[in-house]
Amino acid sequence: DVQLQASGGGLAEAGGSLRLSCRVTGFTVDDYGIGWFRRVPGKEREGVSCISERDIRRRYVSSVEGRFIISRDVAKNMVYLQMNNLQPEDTAVYHCATDVLDCRGFHNSYGSWGPGTQVTVSS
Repeated sequence: DVQLQASGGGLAEAGGSLRLSCRVTGFTVDDYGIGWFRRVPGKEREGVSCISERDIRRRYVSSVEGRFIISRDVAKNMVYLQMNNLQPEDTAVYHCATDVLDCRGFHNSYGSWGPGTQVTVSS
């Protein structure tokens, strides 16, 4: 049963940090690309970061590059998103998802995802 559960969101001040976790079941993170996307009310979902199978590629949307770091722990079958220097515009619900293009670029072609985790950044 494929499941991806995002957690670790919360409240942060501008300039603060949070680490999001994605707990994956049903497949190993070494065999499939994983992406993080975020949603805000009234807007299209936005791909934030991704990591390919075997950790060959990592990508970031320009607005978070240099601030966010995606990583994984194969032994734990977890994927993480370290979010540094958070800004109010980062406020969103963050989801982790399988990336059907294996992190070859940003897109909206995600396979499976689960409930997201709310990140709220105050000014």
